[in-house]
Amino acid sequence: MARLRCEVTFNPMNPASGKAGFDRARWIAAAFACLVVLAGCSKPAATSRPPEPGDTAVASVDGQPVWASDVKREAAAQGMIGEGDPLDPASAMFHQALDEVIDQRLLAAEAIKQKLGDDPQTTRRVEAARERILGDMLVERMVDKTVSESSIKGLYDEELKLSKQADEFHARQIVVASQADAAAVKKLLAAGGSFDNLAMQRSVDAATRFNGGDLGYFTLDVMPPAYADALKSAKAGDLIGPFQTDAGWVVMKVEDRRLETPVSLEAARPQIVRFLTYNEVRDLLEKLRRQSQVKLMIPPATKSNDSGPEPASAPPPALSPAPPASATPPAQQTKTP
Repeated sequence: MARLRCEVTFNPMNPASGKAGFDRARWIAAAFACLVVLAGCSKPAATSRPPEPGDTAVASVDGQPVWASDVKREAAAQGMIGEGDPLDPASAMFHQALDEVIDQRLLAAEAIKQKLGDDPQTTRRVEAARERILGDMLVERMVDKTVSESSIKGLYDEELKLSKQADEFHARQIVVASQADAAAVKKLLAAGGSFDNLAMQRSVDAATRFNGGDLGYFTLDVMPPAYADALKSAKAGDLIGPFQTDAGWVVMKVEDRRLETPVSLEAARPQIVRFLTYNEVRDLLEKLRRQSQVKLMIPPATKSNDSGPEPASAPPPALSPAPPASATPPAQQTKTP
């Protein structure tokens, strides 16, 4: 069933592209739907000129053209394609989005016939949608001007200087039920036994026994304390243990130890853009509130322990993530090199 999207939620960045600004496809689709409803407030005017250079009409509804650009915006809003991506008019995806646009037009036309455009609730919702769209456009233009490549690179370099690189370990483990079993396994390994074979034959850790006990790359801060204590002075090639954990007795082999690689600029870009965007929005809203007369007619909200983050705020980007230590089995917290 087609939907009339007349409400827009603030989304300061497009996660798929990492570009500053709002998810244009969503608010443009919302604007389109709202303008269809707004058309009910007055006599619709015929539009035969393409809204964009090179645009082509792909259908008509009661004599009104449906443009290819309308269909592409609908496809982007539905998540079928990314913003700006091409969409072949001969494809099934294009025709699916076209059907959505036609359904929107038909529903809006029927709403007009039923004089829903004169309903006070409709007027209020259309006006609210108009305010949101105008606010979105203001913020988008502001962010396009201020969130630049130089500001993104500048914040990345600043955070890179402040970040602390931890050691990463690549290790394998064999987990057994008793200290005696662990000592026997370590003796076999020291004599040249295959770690892969012993892990498969003797380890009770279902998550790692079938891949040679491989934990991948990890930092000590994501490991249970027993692992961190055993590995803190270990070097590549060392055979560690046995030591006791909640899962059993562990023997480990350290395959590699290296400095953690900082997050690349491209990987950090979406979070940096979000941080810069939220800061710009926060500063703009603070300025507008100082310049305006805002008076609440209701008591202040009661504080709650599970309240969400402060509006228009975001944590600074982290270039060397440091999640808290956890008792979660280490095989579930591995990193890829």
